[in-house]
Parts: sequence; C-alpha cells; structure tokens
Amino acid sequence: MNYRIIDKEKYYRKGVYRHFTEDCKCSVSMTARIDVTALAEWSKKNGKKFYLCFLYILSKVLNSRDDYRMAYLWQSDELICYDVINPTQYIFHEDTETCTPVYTVYSEDFDEFYANALADAEKAKEKREYLLDSEDHPNWFDASFISWLSYDSLNVELPDGYLYFLPIVNWGKYREENGRLMMPVTVRMNHAVADGYLIANVYRLLEKEINTFCK
Repeated sequence: MNYRIIDKEKYYRKGVYRHFTEDCKCSVSMTARIDVTALAEWSKKNGKKFYLCFLYILSKVLNSRDDYRMAYLWQSDELICYDVINPTQYIFHEDTETCTPVYTVYSEDFDEFYANALADAEKAKEKREYLLDSEDHPNWFDASFISWLSYDSLNVELPDGYLYFLPIVNWGKYREENGRLMMPVTVRMNHAVADGYLIANVYRLLEKEINTFCK
C-alpha cells in the first residue's frame, strides 16, 4: 500500500474540499443505467462470469484517475491519494442469506485479476464469515453486486461528518430495454473530493472501457 500526501493548499479542489469538510459534510450518490450488451455477450462467449468481468472494468476505471483514489487520514488530518485501490466484492450464501466480504488485489492484467478474484470468491464460500477488515485493507473500495433486482434508485448513507472518500459502487441485474441490455449502477462519493461531473464521468468511462475491452 503506497500513497502520496496531497498539499491541501495546492489541491485543485481546495475551496470545495474546505467547504465540504468544514461547513457542510455530505456525500453525493447517483444511479444511472449503462449499456452492458457487449460485455454480457463477450462474457458468455468466453465462458466468464459477467459480474467479475464488470468488477475488473470498474476497478480499472476507478484506478484511472486520482480523484477516485483519494482518502482521508483522520489521525493526521491528511488528504492522500493511493497509488492503487482494490475492490471488495461480496459472496452471498443462499442458506444463511448472509454475505462474506472478499478482498481481491487489483491487477491491470485481466486474466490475472479474473483468476485471483475467482479464487478469492471460492475461499470466501468456505469461510462463510463476515470478516470485514477495513483496518488492514485501507485502500479497498466497496463493490457490491445486487443480483436479485434491476433497481431504479439506491442510496448509501454514512454517518454525518464521516469523511470517507473512497467510492462505494453497487450494481444490479441488467434488463433488456429497446433491444439493449441496460444495468443500474450506483456510485457514492464524498462531496469533498467529488461532484456531479466526477461521478457522471465514472459512467462515461465505464461504457468507454467496456467497448474497448470487448473489442
């Protein structure tokens, strides 16, 4: 885990950061549908799990820009940017109706990431414990697949004043709309490090990366 400290006086969002860490501590959550037709077809054709393919693309997108790798160290009141952030996926146990967090290290190499994410998920099925360990996994972002519903809106709430900057991303079932497979994706970020443009940009980058990946 490596990171660099951001000089808050030279930070390009200095005024916004100050306002939303001192005057009005809040987060921003947005839900939109993205076209995953090509990715669903590619996954089926190549015998891959769709949600792990999407998890890889999501991880690649969030690692592509500093704004999505920001964090706050409350112990030292420092704004930092991680070199890399990794996804925390979740495995659902049908019999107990509970989830187990799965920590997977991000790799830009798809085959390596996919193999590791698949192996990590299989291990989690055996452990069957919640085992959420954010203290030992500080540069992991939350990535949760809600497989039972193609929802229209979702909101993740954190305690007021809690300066958690890493993205929290959820996505649901895709459904056919006008001949295309559209999937709901929800992105939650702290307003101190992200605004509407930066969150909307996640969706633009996802669709762009899906097209590149499937080619």
